[in-house]
Amino acid sequence: MPRGLSLVVLLSLISPGMAAERIALNGHHFTLPDGFTVEMAAAPPQVLRPITASLDEQGRLYVADSSGSNEPVATQLEKKPHRILRLEDTNGDGRFDRSTVFADQMMFPEGTLWYQGSLYVAAPPSIWKLTDTNGDGVADKREEWFAGKTLTGCANDLHGPYLGPDGWIYWCKGAFAKQSYTLANGKAFTTRASHIFRCRPDGSGFEPVMTGGMDNPVDVAFTPTGERIFTTTFFQHPAGGQRDGLIHAIYGGIYGKDHDPIDEHPWTSPTLMPVLTHLGPAAPAGLHALESSQWGADYAGNLFAAQFNLRRVSRHQLRANGGMLQSMDSDFLVSDHIDFHPTDVLEDADGSLLVVDTGGWYKLCCPTSQFIKPDVVGAIYRIRRKGTMPPRDPLGKSLDWQAPTLPELARRLSDARPMVRRRAMEQLATAGAAAIPSLEMADPLAAIWTAARIETPAARALVRRQLSHDREDVRLAALQVVSLHRDAEARDTLQSLLASPSPMIRRLSAECLGRIGNPAAIPFLLTAIANPANDRIVDHAMTYALIEIGSPDPLQSGRNHPSARVRRAVLTALDQMPGGKLSADAIAAALLSDDATLRETARWIAGRHPEMGTALAVQFRPRLQQIRTPEDSRDWVTLLAQLAGNDAISALLVERVTAGDRLALQAMRAARLKQSPPAWYSALAKRLPGADATLAAEILDTARSMSHASPPVDWLDALAQLAHATDRAELLRLQALALLPASRFVGGDFAWVLPRVHRDQPVAVRATAAEVLARMPLTTEQRLELASRLPQTTPMELNKLMDLYANSANVPVGLAFLEAVDRPEMRAIMRKETLTPRFEKSPPAVQTRLKPLLAALDAAQAESRQKLEQLARDLPMGDIRRGQAVFHGTKVACVACHKVGYVGGQVGPDMTRIGSIRSERDLLEAIVLPSASFVRSYEPVQVTTVDGRLISGILKKDGLDEVILTLNAVDEIRIPRGDIEEITPGQVSVMPSGLDQQLSKQELADLIAFLRACR
Repeated sequence: MPRGLSLVVLLSLISPGMAAERIALNGHHFTLPDGFTVEMAAAPPQVLRPITASLDEQGRLYVADSSGSNEPVATQLEKKPHRILRLEDTNGDGRFDRSTVFADQMMFPEGTLWYQGSLYVAAPPSIWKLTDTNGDGVADKREEWFAGKTLTGCANDLHGPYLGPDGWIYWCKGAFAKQSYTLANGKAFTTRASHIFRCRPDGSGFEPVMTGGMDNPVDVAFTPTGERIFTTTFFQHPAGGQRDGLIHAIYGGIYGKDHDPIDEHPWTSPTLMPVLTHLGPAAPAGLHALESSQWGADYAGNLFAAQFNLRRVSRHQLRANGGMLQSMDSDFLVSDHIDFHPTDVLEDADGSLLVVDTGGWYKLCCPTSQFIKPDVVGAIYRIRRKGTMPPRDPLGKSLDWQAPTLPELARRLSDARPMVRRRAMEQLATAGAAAIPSLEMADPLAAIWTAARIETPAARALVRRQLSHDREDVRLAALQVVSLHRDAEARDTLQSLLASPSPMIRRLSAECLGRIGNPAAIPFLLTAIANPANDRIVDHAMTYALIEIGSPDPLQSGRNHPSARVRRAVLTALDQMPGGKLSADAIAAALLSDDATLRETARWIAGRHPEMGTALAVQFRPRLQQIRTPEDSRDWVTLLAQLAGNDAISALLVERVTAGDRLALQAMRAARLKQSPPAWYSALAKRLPGADATLAAEILDTARSMSHASPPVDWLDALAQLAHATDRAELLRLQALALLPASRFVGGDFAWVLPRVHRDQPVAVRATAAEVLARMPLTTEQRLELASRLPQTTPMELNKLMDLYANSANVPVGLAFLEAVDRPEMRAIMRKETLTPRFEKSPPAVQTRLKPLLAALDAAQAESRQKLEQLARDLPMGDIRRGQAVFHGTKVACVACHKVGYVGGQVGPDMTRIGSIRSERDLLEAIVLPSASFVRSYEPVQVTTVDGRLISGILKKDGLDEVILTLNAVDEIRIPRGDIEEITPGQVSVMPSGLDQQLSKQELADLIAFLRACR
C-alpha cells in the first residue's frame, strides 16, 4: 500500500473525542447523555475492589470483592483470598453505608446471583451456593452447586451464573479446557469449546445452548421475549480493530473465533454465525437489560454493557432484523480516568443503574492493565435520569408477602416495579398447578414466564394456548418455553407456524420441532426451508432442527428437491448427523449446481471427507479449467487443500502444478499435510529452474509449508542450483538455502551468509540468514567467528542463533558466546529465563562464566525498570507521520508481526485500535519490557519434547494430533503430539527484548505517538 494511502487508512481509524458535558466525581470526569447524572453509591471502606454484584429482595447488594491478588490461579485456589460483601443502604439516601463480610475465603469470584434465599457465586472451577441459615449476615452454609473441574491460567473457565426469565440458571464456559458432562437425555457430552450452559436450579436438565470459539464469554442478559445476549472477548481473530463484542445466542449456532475446539460440534453452514455488534478490543464484562420504564419508553429493554478496557458503559438499543436482533450502539457512561475499569452493571429497585468499577488491581491475563495497582481501589456508581421520581416503595415492602392470595400475586405480575414482579412470579411458581387459574387472567407475557417454572401439564397447556395470541412478543415467549420443555403436544401448531410471515416465529418454531425430535416434522421443515424470505438465521434454525431430529432416511428425497435451498440444508444435515448416509455422487452433483451457495456448501462438505476424493477428482478436473473469479479460486484452493490427503486429489495437484497452474500451487501450500508426497516436490523441482522471481518465491513458500523427512533428490538439486546462482536475488538464494538439509551445504555458504545477518540488512534478509546459520553444521572456527558478529545483530536474529551455542561441550565456543553477549548493549536484550535452560548442561568452565552474566541480567532487569521511568520522563514530543514510518521501517519491523488496518503481520496483537486501550506509558513498557505481561491469546508457551528440546512460541494450533507454534515473524513449527513431553506457560515474549535499543529517543516517541493515534 502506498504510504499516503496507508496514512489515510490510519486516520480513518482514529475516532474523534466524545463531545459532552463532563461531571467531576471521585477523581473522574464522566460523560453521560443529556439529562442523566452520576453519583457515588458505594466506596471504600465499604467496598474496595468490587467485581460483580446482585440484589436481594430486601435491596441489599451482594458484591464480589477482590483482595487485589494477581498470583497464579492455582495459588489463589489454595489461598482463597477474596470475599463476598453484603452492602446495605440504611437511611435510603441511595448510598450503601453498611458493609458486612457475607463470605470470606473465596476463590476468584466471577459472578454473583441472588436467588431464592441463597447467593450463587462462580469461583472457578466451581459455582458455589452460599446461604445464611440463621440471619446473622454471614453465609454459614456453602454447597458446591456446579463442578466445572478445570482451572486454566486466566481463570476464564467459568462466569456467572445468571437467572433466565424461564427460571433456569445459565452460566458461561470459556478457556478451551476439556470438560465432560452427562446431558439430560443421558448422553455423554465432551467439549473444549466455549458455551452457555443451563439447568434447573436443582441441577437437573443440564444442556448447552450456545457453542463458540471465543476465549471468554462473560455475562448473559435476556430480552423480554427470552432472547439470550452475551458479552465476550475474542469472537474473532483480532483484525481491523475488531475482536470483542455482543452476540445474540441463537440455539445450536456455532460462533467464532474459528479454531479447533468448535470443529467437534455440528455446523449448519460453512460459515460461522454472525455477531450482534462489534466493540473492538473492549474486554466487555457485565451486561444488563433494563427492566423498568423509569427512564422512559426509549430506554425500556435497552442493554448496557461494561467495557473494561475502554473505560465505558455502552448502550444498545435492540430491534428485530430478520431471524435475529440488531443493535444500535452508543456510549452511555465514559470516564477519562486510566484506572476506571467497569466490570458489572445492574439495575437497582428504584430504576437507577449501578455501575461496578473494579479499580486498577487486575493484571492477570489483562491486555491493558500493564501495572498491578491494588492501591487504586474501585467504587460503585449510581446513574439516574434527571426529572424522574423513583417509585414509592420500590421493593414492595409494604405489600403482604406472607399470605397473599394467588389472584393478588397474579395481579402483581403487571406491577411497574421489577422487584415486585419478580417476587410475585417466584411465589406463584412455588404454588405450582394451583397458580394456573390465576395466571390465565394475568399479563400473558408474565404468565408464560411464570408457567415456564411450573412442571405440570396444565402449565404446558397454558403456554401452548399463547402460541395463537395476537401479540407477537407473547407468541415468541411461548415458543421459547415450548422449546425449553420440548412440548410434543405443540407439534401441529408449530408445523403451521413454520409458514408465519415473522422470521423470528419461523426460527423458533423450527427450534421447537428440532428439540421435540419427531421425524414427522421433516416434510414441513423442508417446505419451510424453501421459503426465499428466510435469512441466514432462519436457515440455520431449520437445518439444525433436521440435524437434531437425526433421521436420515426421510431426508434422502430432499437431495433432489427443486429448491437449491432445500438441497443445501439436506446435504448439510446428512453430513452433520450421525449415520447420515451422504454419498460422493450427491456432493458431486451439488458442485455442478448453478446456485453459488449450494456449490459453497458442497465444497465445504467435500473438504470434510477425504475419502470422497477419488470419486470427486474426476469431477474436479474439467471444473478447474473453468474458474473465472477470485472468489471461485479461493474456494477451490480451500477445497483441494482439505482433500489433498487423498491419492487421487494429490495426483491431480501434481498434474496441475506441472502444467503451470498457480491455484494448485496455492492448494499444496494450504494443505499442510503431515507428510507431503515426494511427487509434490518433484513437481516443484520442474517449475523452479525457469521461474521468475515472483513464481520462484511462491514455489519456495509452498515448499516451506510442506513436510517430508527425505525430500527427493531432484528437488534438492533444484534448490542447490538456485541457492548458488549468483544472478538471482539474495533473498531467494537465502530462502533456497534455508530449505536445504545440512548435508547439502557447501564450503562457501558460511562466508556468503554471515555478513547478511548484520542489523543493517533488510528484515527478511537478515532473518532468513539467521535461519540458515542456525541450521548449518558449523565448525568450531565458524562458531567463534559468528560469536564475534553477534553484537552486530538485532534481538530477533540473536534469539535464533543462540541455540548454536546451547549446552555445547566445546568450552571455547560456549565462552565465546557468553563474552559476546556480556556487554551492556547486549544485556539489555537478553533474559535470564532464556539463557538458563540453554546452558544448564554446559561444562563447568562455561557455567562459571555464566554466573556473573546471570547476575548482571538480574541487575539489568532492575535497571530496565528504572530506565523505563526515565524514558517516560524524557521522551520528546512524538510525530504521528514519522512514527508510521518507524512502524513500517526496517529497524524494528513492527509491521512484520503487527497489523494496522489491513496491512501487517498477524504474529502479535492487532494494533488498529491499540490507542483506545493503551496509554503512552503502557505502550512504552510493552516495547521496552515485552515480557512484563502478555496479551490474552498471545501468551507464549514452552514445549518440552521427549528428546529434550525446548521450543518456545505462541500456540497457533492445539490439535489432538499436533501442535503448531509461531516462533517469530517468519517461522512456525509443527510438533506431533507423540513428540511432546509437556507444554507449560512461557515466561519470555515472542517479541524480543531490546527493540528500543535500535531506536533513538525521538524515533521511539514517534512510534508511540503513531500507536496512540490508532483508534
